[in-house]
Amino acid sequence: MDIEHKQLAQLLPLLPVLSELGRTQHVTETAELLGMPQSTVSRALARASAVVGTELLIRDGRGVRLTPAAKALLPYIDAALNEFRTGLDLVRHESEVVRGRIAVAFQHTFGEATLPLLINEFHHRHPQTAFDLSQGARDGCLAELAAGTADLALTAPVATAGRSIGSAGLYREPLRLVVHHEHALAGRKTARLEDIRHDPFVAMGHGYGMRSLTDALFREAGFRPRIAFESQDSHTVRGLVSASLGVSILPPGGPAPGRTVTPDTGNLGWVEVPLDSGLAFREIGLAWRERRSGHDAEPDQVRLFREMVLTEGPALLAGLIRARSEG
Repeated sequence: MDIEHKQLAQLLPLLPVLSELGRTQHVTETAELLGMPQSTVSRALARASAVVGTELLIRDGRGVRLTPAAKALLPYIDAALNEFRTGLDLVRHESEVVRGRIAVAFQHTFGEATLPLLINEFHHRHPQTAFDLSQGARDGCLAELAAGTADLALTAPVATAGRSIGSAGLYREPLRLVVHHEHALAGRKTARLEDIRHDPFVAMGHGYGMRSLTDALFREAGFRPRIAFESQDSHTVRGLVSASLGVSILPPGGPAPGRTVTPDTGNLGWVEVPLDSGLAFREIGLAWRERRSGHDAEPDQVRLFREMVLTEGPALLAGLIRARSEG
């Protein structure tokens, strides 16, 4: 190692002290700002002058002033520190993106395919990102988002945007009438709400997105259904319909147990029938907390996932939507 490298190795740890001294022109103030004893700052100043080979600061009463040599050197010191800060920010940025955690609240019906497809695509790009998943009713998902325990929420209907919540629609899927395979409507190409006026209805519980959608459908049809069961899970709803205990309205289930009746399943089985109603659809959307800059700024990994879902999600999910609607 030649003498210049040795001098740099001695001088580099002193650069933050010299930069702050050049700004404050005061040893005591510099020591307080850097969180070190005043004697340490004084020794750093002396060592720096020795390494450079000339005085850098001259005591002037209680303060200090820059020598011509220091004035010439200080811009280079500040430039070097700024370059290092830029590099450090870049490293931290990449580390947060790769190793961060994203908390997502979602409704049960998005757990089979919608959310896994989105996470899988993101993992291809950032494989070390971790996800904290919480599933439940739509109201509960939005409550978690508002409370800050979730970064994002996947819901239907789409959340209403406000001052603290942002939202956007991703895709729309039809709703189907679900009936027992021997029901009178099972062979129909379409059905109206009026056709099930007297049937017992299997509903989702209050607070679930599907409950608000079916309530709106029945309001449009001008009657209230006779609710026989309320459930917190769409699989249970289909099971009750398969047992001929009522009819229901749900998103397309795609290929799934219960669509094919065999001797082993007894008389269990269900059929989906398209509904003749302009409201027979649900719009799935993403919601997020609107954050300010600074301490409450949106983490980079959350921002990247949100941007991917909003810009690429509809195309990623197009095949899934088609398969579930045609299955």
